[in-house]
Amino acid sequence: MTQLRSETTGANAASQYLSTGVLLMMAAATGLCAGANYFNQPLLNSIALALGISEGLAALTVTLSQVAYAVGLLFLVPLGDKLEQRGLVVGLMLTAALGLLLSGYAENFSMLLVGTLITGFFSVAAQILVPMAANLSDPARSGRAVGLVMSGLLAGILLARTAAGLLSEVDGWSTVYRLTAVLMLLLAGALWLVLPRARNAHPASYAATLRSLVQLLIAHPRLRSRAVLGGLVFGSVSVLFSTMALLLSGPGYGLSDSQIGLVGLLGIAGVMTANLAGRLADRGRGQVVSSGALGLLLLSWLGLYLGDGNLYWFLLALLLLDVALPAVHVSNQSVIYQLAPQARARVNAVYMTAYFTGAASGSALGALAWSHGGWVATCAVGAAFGILACLVLLHDQRLVRRQSAPSARVIPA
Repeated sequence: MTQLRSETTGANAASQYLSTGVLLMMAAATGLCAGANYFNQPLLNSIALALGISEGLAALTVTLSQVAYAVGLLFLVPLGDKLEQRGLVVGLMLTAALGLLLSGYAENFSMLLVGTLITGFFSVAAQILVPMAANLSDPARSGRAVGLVMSGLLAGILLARTAAGLLSEVDGWSTVYRLTAVLMLLLAGALWLVLPRARNAHPASYAATLRSLVQLLIAHPRLRSRAVLGGLVFGSVSVLFSTMALLLSGPGYGLSDSQIGLVGLLGIAGVMTANLAGRLADRGRGQVVSSGALGLLLLSWLGLYLGDGNLYWFLLALLLLDVALPAVHVSNQSVIYQLAPQARARVNAVYMTAYFTGAASGSALGALAWSHGGWVATCAVGAAFGILACLVLLHDQRLVRRQSAPSARVIPA
Protein backbone atom coordinates (compact mmCIF):
# COMPACT_ATOMS: atom_id res chain seq x y z
CA MET A 1 0.00 0.00 0.00
CA THR A 2 1.43 3.36 -0.98
CA GLN A 3 2.42 5.76 1.74
CA LEU A 4 2.27 8.86 -0.45
CA ARG A 5 0.07 11.49 1.18
CA SER A 6 -1.82 13.95 -1.02
CA GLU A 7 -2.66 17.34 0.45
CA THR A 8 -5.28 18.69 -1.96
CA THR A 9 -6.49 22.27 -1.81
CA GLY A 10 -8.73 24.46 -3.95
CA ALA A 11 -9.59 23.01 -7.31
CA ASN A 12 -7.51 19.92 -6.59
CA ALA A 13 -9.77 18.89 -3.72
CA ALA A 14 -12.64 18.13 -6.04
CA SER A 15 -11.41 14.65 -6.86
CA GLN A 16 -9.58 11.93 -4.96
CA TYR A 17 -7.50 11.02 -8.00
CA LEU A 18 -5.77 13.07 -10.69
CA SER A 19 -8.04 14.04 -13.57
CA THR A 20 -7.23 13.23 -17.18
CA GLY A 21 -6.56 16.93 -17.79
CA VAL A 22 -3.91 17.08 -15.06
CA LEU A 23 -2.36 13.83 -16.31
CA LEU A 24 -2.13 15.35 -19.79
CA MET A 25 -0.38 18.39 -18.36
CA MET A 26 2.03 16.10 -16.52
CA ALA A 27 2.59 14.25 -19.79
CA ALA A 28 3.45 17.54 -21.52
CA ALA A 29 5.91 18.40 -18.74
CA THR A 30 7.65 15.04 -18.91
CA GLY A 31 7.92 15.37 -22.67
CA LEU A 32 9.42 18.84 -22.46
CA CYS A 33 11.93 17.80 -19.79
CA ALA A 34 12.98 14.60 -21.53
CA GLY A 35 13.04 16.11 -25.00
CA ALA A 36 15.36 18.90 -23.87
CA ASN A 37 18.19 16.37 -23.85
CA TYR A 38 17.65 15.32 -27.47
CA PHE A 39 17.51 18.61 -29.36
CA ASN A 40 21.18 18.36 -30.30
CA GLN A 41 20.87 15.08 -32.20
CA PRO A 42 19.74 16.42 -35.62
CA LEU A 43 21.79 19.61 -35.15
CA LEU A 44 25.29 18.15 -34.75
CA ASN A 45 26.52 19.38 -38.11
CA SER A 46 25.05 22.87 -37.60
CA ILE A 47 26.43 23.12 -34.06
CA ALA A 48 29.88 22.08 -35.26
CA LEU A 49 29.86 24.71 -38.02
CA ALA A 50 28.45 27.48 -35.81
CA LEU A 51 30.89 26.95 -32.93
CA GLY A 52 33.89 26.01 -35.05
CA ILE A 53 34.33 22.51 -33.60
CA SER A 54 34.52 19.00 -35.04
CA GLU A 55 31.46 16.81 -35.52
CA GLY A 56 32.95 14.36 -33.03
CA LEU A 57 33.14 17.06 -30.35
CA ALA A 58 29.59 18.16 -31.15
CA ALA A 59 28.43 14.54 -30.82
CA LEU A 60 30.01 14.45 -27.36
CA THR A 61 27.13 16.62 -26.11
CA VAL A 62 24.75 13.71 -26.84
CA THR A 63 26.63 11.38 -24.52
CA LEU A 64 27.26 13.99 -21.83
CA SER A 65 23.61 15.03 -21.65
CA GLN A 66 22.66 11.40 -20.96
CA VAL A 67 25.43 11.01 -18.39
CA ALA A 68 24.22 14.15 -16.59
CA TYR A 69 20.66 12.81 -16.71
CA ALA A 70 21.78 9.47 -15.22
CA VAL A 71 23.60 11.26 -12.38
CA GLY A 72 20.51 13.37 -11.71
CA LEU A 73 18.40 10.22 -11.61
CA LEU A 74 20.68 8.73 -8.99
CA PHE A 75 20.97 11.75 -6.71
CA LEU A 76 17.85 13.88 -7.33
CA VAL A 77 14.98 11.50 -8.12
CA PRO A 78 15.20 9.69 -4.71
CA LEU A 79 14.29 13.04 -3.15
CA GLY A 80 10.78 12.36 -4.46
CA ASP A 81 10.32 9.93 -1.57
CA LYS A 82 11.60 12.51 0.94
CA LEU A 83 10.51 16.02 -0.12
CA GLU A 84 7.19 17.51 -1.13
CA GLN A 85 6.88 16.42 -4.75
CA ARG A 86 5.09 19.35 -6.36
CA GLY A 87 7.68 21.84 -5.12
CA LEU A 88 10.53 19.51 -6.08
CA VAL A 89 9.23 19.08 -9.64
CA VAL A 90 8.73 22.80 -10.17
CA GLY A 91 12.14 23.68 -8.73
CA LEU A 92 13.92 21.19 -10.98
CA MET A 93 12.08 22.44 -14.06
CA LEU A 94 13.02 26.06 -13.34
CA THR A 95 16.71 25.13 -13.05
CA ALA A 96 16.56 23.03 -16.22
CA ALA A 97 15.13 26.08 -18.01
CA LEU A 98 18.24 28.02 -16.96
CA GLY A 99 20.41 25.36 -18.59
CA LEU A 100 18.39 25.64 -21.80
CA LEU A 101 18.91 29.40 -21.85
CA LEU A 102 22.67 28.92 -21.48
CA SER A 103 22.67 26.51 -24.42
CA GLY A 104 20.43 28.79 -26.47
CA TYR A 105 22.78 31.75 -26.08
CA ALA A 106 26.04 29.76 -26.19
CA GLU A 107 28.83 31.58 -28.00
CA ASN A 108 31.35 28.76 -27.62
CA PHE A 109 31.52 25.05 -26.90
CA SER A 110 32.26 25.54 -23.18
CA MET A 111 29.05 27.52 -22.67
CA LEU A 112 27.05 24.92 -24.60
CA LEU A 113 28.62 22.18 -22.50
CA VAL A 114 27.67 23.87 -19.21
CA GLY A 115 24.11 24.43 -20.42
CA THR A 116 23.86 20.82 -21.59
CA LEU A 117 25.04 19.45 -18.24
CA ILE A 118 22.68 21.67 -16.22
CA THR A 119 19.71 20.76 -18.40
CA GLY A 120 20.51 17.06 -18.26
CA PHE A 121 21.01 16.99 -14.49
CA PHE A 122 17.85 18.90 -13.54
CA SER A 123 15.43 17.73 -16.25
CA VAL A 124 14.96 14.54 -14.22
CA ALA A 125 11.78 16.20 -12.97
CA ALA A 126 10.16 13.98 -15.60
CA GLN A 127 11.09 10.90 -13.60
CA ILE A 128 9.40 12.24 -10.48
CA LEU A 129 6.20 13.00 -12.36
CA VAL A 130 5.85 9.42 -13.70
CA PRO A 131 5.68 7.62 -10.30
CA MET A 132 3.67 10.57 -8.94
CA ALA A 133 1.05 9.86 -11.60
CA ALA A 134 0.99 6.20 -10.54
CA ASN A 135 0.67 7.10 -6.85
CA LEU A 136 -2.11 9.65 -7.23
CA SER A 137 -4.23 7.68 -9.72
CA ASP A 138 -6.86 5.01 -9.20
CA PRO A 139 -4.85 1.84 -8.38
CA ALA A 140 -6.94 -0.18 -10.83
CA ARG A 141 -5.90 2.21 -13.62
CA SER A 142 -2.35 3.08 -12.61
CA GLY A 143 -0.96 1.34 -15.70
CA ARG A 144 -3.12 3.58 -17.89
CA ALA A 145 -1.97 6.66 -15.98
CA VAL A 146 1.68 5.68 -16.33
CA GLY A 147 1.15 4.91 -20.01
CA LEU A 148 -0.45 8.32 -20.57
CA VAL A 149 2.33 10.25 -18.83
CA MET A 150 4.95 8.04 -20.48
CA SER A 151 3.36 8.87 -23.84
CA GLY A 152 4.31 12.47 -23.16
CA LEU A 153 7.84 11.53 -22.10
CA LEU A 154 8.37 9.39 -25.17
CA ALA A 155 6.84 12.06 -27.40
CA GLY A 156 9.47 14.42 -26.04
CA ILE A 157 12.29 11.97 -26.67
CA LEU A 158 11.11 10.81 -30.08
CA LEU A 159 9.81 14.13 -31.48
CA ALA A 160 12.46 16.47 -30.05
CA ARG A 161 14.53 15.86 -33.17
CA THR A 162 11.66 17.00 -35.38
CA ALA A 163 11.12 20.23 -33.46
CA ALA A 164 14.85 20.99 -33.33
CA GLY A 165 15.37 20.36 -37.03
CA LEU A 166 12.40 22.45 -38.16
CA LEU A 167 13.17 25.37 -35.85
CA SER A 168 16.80 25.30 -36.97
CA GLU A 169 15.66 26.18 -40.47
CA VAL A 170 13.63 29.10 -39.10
CA ASP A 171 16.29 30.94 -37.09
CA GLY A 172 19.31 28.73 -36.46
CA TRP A 173 20.16 25.77 -34.25
CA SER A 174 19.79 27.68 -30.95
CA THR A 175 16.12 28.60 -31.52
CA VAL A 176 14.74 25.39 -30.04
CA TYR A 177 16.67 25.87 -26.80
CA ARG A 178 15.43 29.43 -26.30
CA LEU A 179 11.81 28.59 -27.07
CA THR A 180 11.79 25.49 -24.88
CA ALA A 181 13.20 27.45 -21.94
CA VAL A 182 10.20 29.80 -22.10
CA LEU A 183 7.74 26.92 -22.43
CA MET A 184 9.29 25.11 -19.48
CA LEU A 185 8.97 28.20 -17.28
CA LEU A 186 5.29 28.55 -18.20
CA LEU A 187 4.55 24.87 -17.68
CA ALA A 188 6.31 24.84 -14.30
CA GLY A 189 4.01 27.63 -13.18
CA ALA A 190 0.94 25.76 -14.43
CA LEU A 191 1.94 22.58 -12.57
CA TRP A 192 2.37 24.58 -9.37
CA LEU A 193 -1.28 25.63 -9.71
CA VAL A 194 -2.89 22.30 -10.64
CA LEU A 195 -0.88 19.61 -8.86
CA PRO A 196 -1.78 18.66 -5.28
CA ARG A 197 0.86 18.85 -2.59
CA ALA A 198 2.07 15.29 -2.08
CA ARG A 199 4.77 13.75 0.07
CA ASN A 200 5.78 10.43 1.61
CA ALA A 201 4.07 10.12 4.98
CA HIS A 202 7.26 8.73 6.58
CA PRO A 203 10.29 10.22 4.79
CA ALA A 204 13.77 8.95 5.66
CA SER A 205 17.00 10.93 5.75
CA TYR A 206 18.75 11.58 2.42
CA ALA A 207 21.64 9.26 3.30
CA ALA A 208 19.21 6.52 4.29
CA THR A 209 17.28 7.13 1.07
CA LEU A 210 20.41 6.61 -1.02
CA ARG A 211 21.36 3.48 0.95
CA SER A 212 17.87 2.13 0.36
CA LEU A 213 18.52 2.12 -3.40
CA VAL A 214 21.03 -0.69 -2.89
CA GLN A 215 18.63 -2.43 -0.52
CA LEU A 216 15.88 -2.30 -3.14
CA LEU A 217 18.21 -3.85 -5.72
CA ILE A 218 19.10 -6.66 -3.33
CA ALA A 219 15.50 -7.33 -2.26
CA HIS A 220 13.91 -7.38 -5.72
CA PRO A 221 15.52 -9.56 -8.40
CA ARG A 222 13.05 -8.33 -11.02
CA LEU A 223 14.08 -4.76 -10.38
CA ARG A 224 17.59 -5.83 -11.35
CA SER A 225 16.48 -7.75 -14.43
CA ARG A 226 14.09 -5.07 -15.68
CA ALA A 227 16.60 -2.27 -15.03
CA VAL A 228 19.28 -4.05 -17.06
CA LEU A 229 16.72 -4.86 -19.76
CA GLY A 230 15.68 -1.22 -20.01
CA GLY A 231 19.30 -0.04 -20.15
CA LEU A 232 20.19 -2.46 -22.94
CA VAL A 233 17.14 -1.59 -25.05
CA PHE A 234 17.65 2.17 -24.70
CA GLY A 235 21.37 1.61 -25.31
CA SER A 236 20.53 -0.12 -28.58
CA VAL A 237 18.27 2.74 -29.66
CA SER A 238 20.87 5.32 -28.58
CA VAL A 239 23.43 3.74 -30.89
CA LEU A 240 21.17 4.94 -33.70
CA PHE A 241 20.28 8.30 -32.14
CA SER A 242 23.96 9.27 -31.79
CA THR A 243 24.83 8.47 -35.41
CA MET A 244 21.63 8.96 -37.40
CA ALA A 245 22.24 12.65 -38.14
CA LEU A 246 25.79 11.91 -39.29
CA LEU A 247 24.53 9.26 -41.72
CA LEU A 248 21.58 11.26 -43.04
CA SER A 249 23.56 14.50 -43.47
CA GLY A 250 26.42 12.66 -45.20
CA PRO A 251 26.99 12.13 -48.92
CA GLY A 252 24.68 9.11 -49.08
CA TYR A 253 21.59 11.19 -48.26
CA GLY A 254 22.60 14.84 -47.91
CA LEU A 255 19.57 15.78 -45.79
CA SER A 256 19.22 19.15 -44.07
CA ASP A 257 18.48 19.72 -40.36
CA SER A 258 14.76 20.10 -41.04
CA GLN A 259 14.63 16.97 -43.21
CA ILE A 260 16.43 14.94 -40.54
CA GLY A 261 14.01 16.37 -37.99
CA LEU A 262 11.02 15.28 -40.07
CA VAL A 263 12.29 11.70 -39.85
CA GLY A 264 11.53 11.96 -36.13
CA LEU A 265 7.81 12.18 -36.90
CA LEU A 266 7.87 8.39 -37.02
CA GLY A 267 8.12 8.63 -33.23
CA ILE A 268 4.36 9.20 -33.15
CA ALA A 269 4.02 5.43 -33.49
CA GLY A 270 6.01 5.08 -30.29
CA VAL A 271 3.74 7.49 -28.43
CA MET A 272 0.71 5.43 -29.42
CA THR A 273 2.51 2.24 -28.39
CA ALA A 274 3.18 3.53 -24.87
CA ASN A 275 -0.50 3.98 -24.10
CA LEU A 276 -1.39 0.57 -25.56
CA ALA A 277 1.44 -1.11 -23.64
CA GLY A 278 0.15 0.42 -20.40
CA ARG A 279 -3.33 -0.99 -21.00
CA LEU A 280 -1.95 -4.45 -21.82
CA ALA A 281 0.20 -4.34 -18.69
CA ASP A 282 -2.94 -3.71 -16.60
CA ARG A 283 -4.31 -6.95 -18.11
CA GLY A 284 -1.22 -8.96 -17.15
CA ARG A 285 0.27 -9.12 -20.66
CA GLY A 286 3.51 -7.30 -19.92
CA GLN A 287 5.76 -10.30 -20.68
CA VAL A 288 4.13 -10.79 -24.07
CA VAL A 289 4.61 -7.10 -24.88
CA SER A 290 8.28 -7.25 -23.90
CA SER A 291 8.96 -10.35 -25.99
CA GLY A 292 7.26 -8.95 -29.07
CA ALA A 293 9.04 -5.62 -28.73
CA LEU A 294 12.48 -7.24 -28.55
CA GLY A 295 11.68 -9.17 -31.71
CA LEU A 296 10.90 -5.89 -33.45
CA LEU A 297 14.10 -4.35 -32.09
CA LEU A 298 16.29 -7.05 -33.64
CA LEU A 299 14.35 -6.90 -36.89
CA SER A 300 14.81 -3.13 -37.01
CA TRP A 301 18.60 -3.42 -36.94
CA LEU A 302 18.48 -5.70 -39.96
CA GLY A 303 16.41 -3.05 -41.71
CA LEU A 304 18.79 -0.29 -40.66
CA TYR A 305 21.72 -2.26 -42.08
CA LEU A 306 19.86 -2.54 -45.39
CA GLY A 307 18.98 1.14 -45.09
CA ASP A 308 22.50 2.36 -45.85
CA GLY A 309 21.68 4.21 -49.06
CA ASN A 310 18.04 3.09 -49.14
CA LEU A 311 15.78 5.58 -47.38
CA TYR A 312 12.70 3.35 -47.51
CA TRP A 313 14.41 0.53 -45.59
CA PHE A 314 15.81 3.08 -43.15
CA LEU A 315 12.41 4.64 -42.40
CA LEU A 316 10.69 1.27 -42.01
CA ALA A 317 13.37 0.09 -39.58
CA LEU A 318 13.19 3.33 -37.63
CA LEU A 319 9.43 2.90 -37.31
CA LEU A 320 9.93 -0.56 -35.78
CA LEU A 321 12.55 0.83 -33.40
CA ASP A 322 10.22 3.63 -32.31
CA VAL A 323 7.52 1.04 -31.52
CA ALA A 324 9.84 -1.33 -29.64
CA LEU A 325 11.42 1.21 -27.27
CA PRO A 326 8.27 2.45 -25.47
CA ALA A 327 6.69 -1.01 -25.42
CA VAL A 328 9.59 -2.43 -23.39
CA HIS A 329 9.88 0.67 -21.24
CA VAL A 330 6.24 0.83 -20.16
CA SER A 331 6.06 -2.92 -19.53
CA ASN A 332 9.20 -2.58 -17.41
CA GLN A 333 7.65 0.19 -15.33
CA SER A 334 4.42 -1.73 -14.85
CA VAL A 335 6.54 -4.45 -13.22
CA ILE A 336 8.82 -2.34 -11.03
CA TYR A 337 6.08 -0.07 -9.63
CA GLN A 338 4.37 -3.11 -8.13
CA LEU A 339 7.49 -4.29 -6.32
CA ALA A 340 7.58 -1.60 -3.62
CA PRO A 341 4.62 0.83 -3.86
CA GLN A 342 5.84 2.81 -0.82
CA ALA A 343 9.14 3.56 -2.60
CA ARG A 344 8.14 4.19 -6.20
CA ALA A 345 10.34 7.27 -6.63
CA ARG A 346 13.39 5.32 -5.43
CA VAL A 347 12.49 2.28 -7.52
CA ASN A 348 12.15 4.58 -10.51
CA ALA A 349 15.51 6.17 -9.69
CA VAL A 350 17.21 2.77 -9.74
CA TYR A 351 15.53 1.77 -12.96
CA MET A 352 16.02 5.05 -14.81
CA THR A 353 19.67 5.34 -13.72
CA ALA A 354 20.29 2.00 -15.40
CA TYR A 355 18.13 3.12 -18.33
CA PHE A 356 20.15 6.24 -19.09
CA THR A 357 23.46 4.62 -18.23
CA GLY A 358 22.60 2.22 -21.02
CA ALA A 359 21.71 5.18 -23.24
CA ALA A 360 25.02 6.92 -22.55
CA SER A 361 26.90 3.68 -23.23
CA GLY A 362 25.02 3.16 -26.47
CA SER A 363 25.71 6.74 -27.62
CA ALA A 364 29.42 6.46 -26.84
CA LEU A 365 29.83 3.04 -28.44
CA GLY A 366 27.73 4.06 -31.43
CA ALA A 367 29.89 7.13 -32.09
CA LEU A 368 33.03 4.99 -31.66
CA ALA A 369 31.72 2.35 -34.06
CA TRP A 370 30.83 5.03 -36.60
CA SER A 371 34.32 6.54 -36.40
CA HIS A 372 36.14 3.23 -36.84
CA GLY A 373 33.85 1.01 -38.89
CA GLY A 374 31.14 3.15 -40.46
CA TRP A 375 27.50 2.15 -40.67
CA VAL A 376 28.12 -1.61 -40.69
CA ALA A 377 29.96 -1.46 -37.34
CA THR A 378 27.24 0.83 -35.96
CA CYS A 379 24.52 -1.67 -36.84
CA ALA A 380 26.55 -4.52 -35.33
CA VAL A 381 26.84 -2.67 -32.01
CA GLY A 382 23.12 -1.83 -31.96
CA ALA A 383 22.15 -5.43 -32.68
CA ALA A 384 24.54 -6.69 -29.98
CA PHE A 385 22.70 -4.58 -27.40
CA GLY A 386 19.43 -6.13 -28.60
CA ILE A 387 20.73 -9.72 -28.34
CA LEU A 388 21.92 -9.10 -24.77
CA ALA A 389 18.47 -7.69 -23.97
CA CYS A 390 16.85 -10.92 -25.18
CA LEU A 391 19.05 -12.94 -22.83
CA VAL A 392 18.09 -10.71 -19.90
CA LEU A 393 14.37 -11.11 -20.71
CA LEU A 394 14.79 -14.88 -20.64
CA HIS A 395 16.30 -14.53 -17.17
CA ASP A 396 13.40 -12.30 -16.11
CA GLN A 397 10.90 -14.90 -17.32
CA ARG A 398 12.67 -17.55 -15.22
CA LEU A 399 12.26 -15.25 -12.21
CA VAL A 400 8.53 -14.99 -12.90
CA ARG A 401 8.15 -18.77 -13.08
CA ARG A 402 10.20 -19.21 -9.91
CA GLN A 403 8.13 -16.67 -7.97
CA SER A 404 4.84 -18.15 -9.17
CA ALA A 405 5.81 -21.69 -8.14
CA PRO A 406 3.95 -22.98 -5.03
CA SER A 407 7.20 -23.24 -3.06
CA ALA A 408 8.50 -19.83 -4.13
CA ARG A 409 9.62 -17.58 -1.34
CA VAL A 410 7.72 -14.28 -1.35
CA ILE A 411 9.99 -11.27 -0.96
CA PRO A 412 8.18 -8.57 1.00
CA ALA A 413 7.76 -5.16 -0.61
